Amino acid sequence: MNSAISRREAIRRTLIGAAGLGLASRAAVRAWAAAPPSKVTGKAKSVIQIWMWGGPPHLDTFDPKPEAGNDYCGPLNRPIETNVSGIRICELMPLLARQADKYSLIRSMTHRNNAHETATYIVHTGRNAGERLAYPCAGSVVSLFKGYAGGYQAQIPPYVVLTEPLGRFDEAGFLGSRYKPFITGGDPSQARFMVEGIAAEGITDQQQRDRRGLLNKLDTLPHVLPENPALQALVRSRDQAYDMILGEGAKVFDLTQEKDALRDRYGRATLAAGAPATQVAPRTRFGQACLVARRLVERGVPYVTINLPGWDTHKDNFVEMKRQLPELDKGLSALIQDLSDRGLLDTTIVWCGGEFGRTPKVQWEAPWNGGRGHWGNAFSALVAGGGFKGGQLVGRTDARGEEVKDRPVYPGDLIGTIYHLLGINPGASLPNPQGLEARVMPTPAEGVPTAGLLKEII
Repeated sequence: MNSAISRREAIRRTLIGAAGLGLASRAAVRAWAAAPPSKVTGKAKSVIQIWMWGGPPHLDTFDPKPEAGNDYCGPLNRPIETNVSGIRICELMPLLARQADKYSLIRSMTHRNNAHETATYIVHTGRNAGERLAYPCAGSVVSLFKGYAGGYQAQIPPYVVLTEPLGRFDEAGFLGSRYKPFITGGDPSQARFMVEGIAAEGITDQQQRDRRGLLNKLDTLPHVLPENPALQALVRSRDQAYDMILGEGAKVFDLTQEKDALRDRYGRATLAAGAPATQVAPRTRFGQACLVARRLVERGVPYVTINLPGWDTHKDNFVEMKRQLPELDKGLSALIQDLSDRGLLDTTIVWCGGEFGRTPKVQWEAPWNGGRGHWGNAFSALVAGGGFKGGQLVGRTDARGEEVKDRPVYPGDLIGTIYHLLGINPGASLPNPQGLEARVMPTPAEGVPTAGLLKEII
């Protein structure tokens, strides 16, 4: 018997194998979508998450403790009053201090985990690490409910990350690769934002059109196997990709459509001492990413994450804060104000925080030289818009910021509240490819710590 197979047969078998990849996940989603989950009333339409990767020091940002002394607050010992009486934040964030009436601070976040990867998973999912199932993060859950299974039709994927991955964890969990984020890459502060898969260095739009025409002439497989579902899915994906490259989808990433004055408001870097007076500081990558995020939610994208790394300050913490905090202050304050000015803040949740806080007691000794370690016992988060009240404080830490004193808030409490404001029922089921029971948020029987939704600020 001849064991050789033709090229056509080899292609056919390859495509059949490709079609099987992720089949269980897709089938589970289809079955789930056939019986839509119950909904709750929510006014929010989108989320912009600012992910302070590495763990921002809560004492140096939103929970200052100058009375604790130098061993705890170091040189950042002069917190400033905000425009809301009784709320103080770090002195390096004066622009945010003027907008405290638009956001609330949660000072009692806790999970007591000090490992980056597991803490990241906990904060993004509201679940304990090490469970039987790898659950999807909040962005993927929103992508499911408000995106593909929720009638979302835009060219831009419903879950976008600007501009680099969040860390070493699988955002989509058991939902599968379709619910992973679109990670842009590139730098939006450059003359052209080179979004991965959309823009290419040195290639014009006309060259892209010519390439598409040539590809259509060369690609005969759709005619060879016109009814193959995997092949047709690839063709649709290719067409959608070109629509993003050459169509309306690409325009959302083109910041030249914005006025220079507005782009500048999102922040320019601080020039080094002694720089020429004629030198113009470049716009910051983070600030321009915030502006892109506003443009994305303006076009209906349900979930956008801005990854802002640089907070893992084991060494020289205060040197890093003097660099990081002014950039955060300019970008975040401009984003909140811009959303407010455009009437978008009422329907857009802004969530800013990291995977944990940092050790309240400063490590002055070498080699740390004023560093702070990991601290999951107590940390802070900022929330604004989408139904969250402004000008409020939730929870309190002790005099040194070491432990939660009042009103603990677990990651699941915050994520569940965000889902509630989006109209996603925290008790709704999730499609699981193995047919296992899985809920948007843990049930009491699962033993995940909870203190309830943040009803005091919604």
